[in-house]
Order: sequence, then C-alpha cells, then structure tokens
Amino acid sequence: MHAHAPDHDHSHHHSQRHFWLAFLVTLGFAAVEALAGVFAHSLALMGDAGHMATDSVALALAALAGLVAGRPASERHSYGLGRVEVMAALVNTLLMLAIVAGIVVEAFARIRNPPVVHAPLVILVGAGGVAVNYLIYRVLEHGGASLNLRASLLHVLGDMLGSGAALLAGCIILLTGWLPADPLLSLFIAALILFSSLRLLGDASHVLLEGVPRGMDLTGIGRSMAGVEGVDSIHDLHVWCVSSDEVALSAHVVIQDLAQWEAVYQGLKTQLHSAYGIEHITLQPEPRVKARIAVGDITRR
Repeated sequence: MHAHAPDHDHSHHHSQRHFWLAFLVTLGFAAVEALAGVFAHSLALMGDAGHMATDSVALALAALAGLVAGRPASERHSYGLGRVEVMAALVNTLLMLAIVAGIVVEAFARIRNPPVVHAPLVILVGAGGVAVNYLIYRVLEHGGASLNLRASLLHVLGDMLGSGAALLAGCIILLTGWLPADPLLSLFIAALILFSSLRLLGDASHVLLEGVPRGMDLTGIGRSMAGVEGVDSIHDLHVWCVSSDEVALSAHVVIQDLAQWEAVYQGLKTQLHSAYGIEHITLQPEPRVKARIAVGDITRR
C-alpha cells in the first residue's frame, strides 16, 4: 500500500521569484565590483566580482532546477524531478571549489608581489557589497529549505564574506599601508568557502546515493513501526530522500492477521507521520505464518 505527500508546486513557484531577483541584483553588482577592482588593483574586489558573476549563473541554474523540479510525476519519471535541485546543488558546489582554487592561486601570486591598492574605493565598494549580499541573503531565506536553496545561500554568503574581506583589507591598507592584507584576507575567505562547500557536497552526495536522511535512525524507525498494534516484525526497511525535502520509506510488514491490515496500515501511517514526518510510504504486508524471521528483522519487544 502506498501513500505520498501533497503537491508542492506553489512553494516552487514562490521560490523562483526569489532566485531570479537574486540573479539580477548579483549580476549587476558583479559588474560594479569588476570595474572598481580593476581601477583599484584589488584582488579582493576582483575575486569577489568573479565570484558574484559565477554566483549569478549558479542562481539562474538554481531557479531553472527549481522550475523543473516542480513538474509533476510522469510515466517516464514516476517520482517526479525533485532530484534536479539536488543535482544543481552538487554542480554549484563543485563550481565553488573551482572558484576557491582560483582565489588561492592568485592570492599567493599577489603575496609575493602585492600591487598598490586604492583603499578608499575598495572600502566603498566592499561596504556596498556587504549590504547588497545581505539583502539578497534575506530574500532567499524565505524561499524554502531545499539543498538547492542551501547551495544558493552558500554562494551569497561567500559573496558577502568576500565583500567583507575587501572592506577590511581596504581599511587595513588605508590605516597601515600594508598591501599583503588584500590577498591574505582573500585566502581566509577561500578557506571559509571551502569548509562550507565540502559539507554541502557531502549532503548532496548523500541524497543522490539514497542514504538514510541525516538525523534519522533506521533501526529506531523500524522499532517504532514494530511497536504499532498488530505488527509482528519489520524487514527490508529502506528510508531515503526522493528529493532534498521529501523522505520516502518502504518496508515489508509481518502482521498477525491479514484481515486487520487496513487498521494496521493506518496505525503505521500515523506513527511515521507524527514521529518522523514521513508521508511517502510503501508497505507490503506478509502473514505471520508464511514469513520467516531473518537476520536484520526488527520484531516487537
């Protein structure tokens, strides 16, 4: 017997406006930062401009992925296309790792031979970048909680930190004249982005590999199901993410009396929803007399 969660098309549509708005603002300010970075000879500004330009592409990709993911299930894709958002998050994360590598290479070159930086302009544009990216971050925060959105928020957070690094570098150079501050702060931001990117990469890979959702205990779920009235044991239990925000479960349920299966199923459905928020379930009943207890079966205590 099978049950699934209601349609989420309205939330996808709502999040698309956030993505496209963020895309336009990010691309526009990237152009401003690029021009200012070239004029001021600031790696922090130019790096952040390239970062923001790449992020604008990533945001457009996220918006398109969300649009595709919102399409209903079909005969060809019976689960729908929700994992397109996870794939977009994976691509965006890999893109971030490439950006980190580029920043590191250029930063080391500038540490050895730092150019003269126009500090006041760096401070002005850096402050503007922090403000713009903060507003974008707040807008995207209200777009949902998918991995796709998390990847986009990571991009925007990286932009905000990059602009903050440029602002701080400009202040240090203005006050002390110490030019290596610009590339050194770029390295610091690269390290922060690397840490967050690797974590998100692990989460996206976990979903694509159909791992048990983080925070859920497979054995604990099985024991909870086995405790429902009328259930004798549970086996062949699988829990995975259909998409970044939809959990699915399938299991074989050994019951004491097949005639009471409807009541048992409703009990299991209620338990899984209330305890774990799982609504997409597929359960196969088996009579106790024919089922054999095997290694890994979860029985009533």
